[in-house]
Amino acid sequence: MDLRPPSHPRHHRSPTVGHAQLAVPFALIALVTTVDVLAPPEVHLGPFLAAAPAVTASFAGPRMTGFVGLVAVLAQVVVATTRTSLTDLNHTFQIIALVMISMFATFFAHLREVHEKEVTQLRSVAETAQEVVLRPLPDRIGPLGVASVYLAAAAEAQIGGDLYAAARTATGTRLIIGDVRGKGLEAVGDAALVLGAFRASAHQEAGLPGLVDYLEAAVSADLDGAGDEGESFVTAAVLEIPDAEPVVHLVSCGHPPPLLVLRAGGAELLEVDRPAPPLGLAGLVASSVTAQTFAFTEGDVLLLYTDGVLEARDRAGAFYPLARRVTAWPGLRPQALLDRVCEDLLAHAAGNTLDDDAAMVAIERSSAP
Repeated sequence: MDLRPPSHPRHHRSPTVGHAQLAVPFALIALVTTVDVLAPPEVHLGPFLAAAPAVTASFAGPRMTGFVGLVAVLAQVVVATTRTSLTDLNHTFQIIALVMISMFATFFAHLREVHEKEVTQLRSVAETAQEVVLRPLPDRIGPLGVASVYLAAAAEAQIGGDLYAAARTATGTRLIIGDVRGKGLEAVGDAALVLGAFRASAHQEAGLPGLVDYLEAAVSADLDGAGDEGESFVTAAVLEIPDAEPVVHLVSCGHPPPLLVLRAGGAELLEVDRPAPPLGLAGLVASSVTAQTFAFTEGDVLLLYTDGVLEARDRAGAFYPLARRVTAWPGLRPQALLDRVCEDLLAHAAGNTLDDDAAMVAIERSSAP
């Protein structure tokens, strides 16, 4: 499980082969050779030596697999010369078969290594693209203290399209958090589209409904051009926090509701009365975009998150109870709150890994301008 802000590059290294793993095929060769030498004349254990290069090919590269195969062949030669001779027909065929199996195992180890390198390279490209798109948020934006974190799922999972961004206006701060339907580079590209549209329009649109309409138009135009209308969409929460008023204006486009952690204790889900459809689906659903206002006073912390947080399951299949857990940790600043949630989320998730990427942003209103 990878846990770090997205501004830090991710480095994927090829799995290292441990001494314990290498000990298995060599121990197998030694065991089979010893037993075969001591066995009665009618018992032949040489075919079991083929398991050594076959097992090695599952975790090691072609060089090590070939070396193990060579050792296995030499062991079979030792057995042949000890029990009878190299010209014995039975042992001759065993040696030939072992050589062929070792060659096949070495070839497949080469194919596996090539495939792993290709997958690592593709994942690195996707993650680099995602990190370029998902710029880190500053620790302070106007009167707001801010912290953000991106939680990557298990190493074998695909890259997701979680996104967040913030923009300063003349009167306050606008933020967006969202989740693109889908995985891989296509999802990263859709996230880049949404973030680009947000950064371009956040300073220009007078109100949140106008900003959301702009985002909807940008996403719908891209989906129309791709010919996959209705198949791809983006859930998002778009917020505006004025500098001079202790409130937050919210438009929810099918996204999980933000969680307001109160300074006085407790937490509230900011569920809007009239949510808008996810971005990219407005043409399929008759609706109007409206912003709803909630109290957001000094000392309160607003927690934004994607559904990867809520969908984390424990071994019994229970979802992560975010609101209940956060309520038990009053008075934490944004970064401390995210650190605690991340630690607890990993402890909750089965195997300490997430099935889906997740992003979180914590915002605290303070009196300092």
